Amino acid sequence: MTFDEARAAYPVFRHVAYLNAGTFGPLAGATRDAIVERLRRDAEEGRTGKAYFEGMLALRASVRERLAAVVGAPADRVALAGSTTEAVNVVLRGLAFSPGDEIVTTDTEHFGLIGGLVASGARIRVARVRALPTAAAAEEILALVGPRTRLLALSHVSWQTGNLLPVRELSEATALPLLVDGAQAAGAVPVDASVADFYTVSAQKWLCGPDATGALVVSDPDSLRLTAPTYFSQTAYDLEAPSFEPQAGASRFDTGWIPVPSLAGLAAALDVHPPWRYERAAATAARCRELLAERVEVVTEPGQATLVSFRPAEDAAALAERLAARGVVIRDLPGTGLARVSCGYWTSDEDLDRLLAGI
Repeated sequence: MTFDEARAAYPVFRHVAYLNAGTFGPLAGATRDAIVERLRRDAEEGRTGKAYFEGMLALRASVRERLAAVVGAPADRVALAGSTTEAVNVVLRGLAFSPGDEIVTTDTEHFGLIGGLVASGARIRVARVRALPTAAAAEEILALVGPRTRLLALSHVSWQTGNLLPVRELSEATALPLLVDGAQAAGAVPVDASVADFYTVSAQKWLCGPDATGALVVSDPDSLRLTAPTYFSQTAYDLEAPSFEPQAGASRFDTGWIPVPSLAGLAAALDVHPPWRYERAAATAARCRELLAERVEVVTEPGQATLVSFRPAEDAAALAERLAARGVVIRDLPGTGLARVSCGYWTSDEDLDRLLAGI
């Protein structure tokens, strides 16, 4: 697949320079077609019967296998979820913190992680790494680890700065459970989910899937309590006991029904991406950073992931609105003064030229 062929798979690029996959990835025509076809079938044939449910289960299994391949995990270690937030909450409820337990996190996390940490009841210790060089982040985080620390919880890629966080270093340096928010990593950079005990995926971002699709990778499903079972959590149940037999692997943590058209769309989306996607995205992000650095203060360090954050001369929200009017879509990050550019394997030189011309 050539670059032009890969780019042509996404209709939105005919109209705008779409630089916001960190919020929602572009939808491929094949993804749209799979959703529409599934909706047509459901409307004409109904959503019932043995064949329908067997097909739904087969589609869930297929999507699970595809997501597992993206993050280098066995399929039986992957639970399907509607978002990173859902996946985070599955983990935090399952760990059951006691008063006095501590969780170490950072000051560059998304509320999708922060909210669950606060609700967990544990004491939250926050490493101030946002303004530090990435090389110093591990030391700052480890300095907060103490005898009451029960969990390390942080992003693989910061949604604010675009910098990589030291998940592998932390995994190797401690024997503590590690929860990684992979929302800005899976599909954007190579991921080996085995570095963490729990790794979350937002499929609507860099994997370019439909809304409300994602996953949770659990390295040892038997080590995590199942606190919110769904229909997909069990293989059999007994109302007289009462009891149920959980699924053997991580599918016991599936957070519930994902619409079948969304499953079909996600399966199609995962088949669109070319094998050279990571190299191309990294090179494009590096080029974007270099161009922006000639004009504005860039807070993303060289050699990071596919987000490039910068501090514009004008209000970031006003800049994003003004660029949108010119057909260039970026993200402003409220409360930070930063604007953020998402560079995918599909991003062209013309996209970057249009961005720079509008700044």
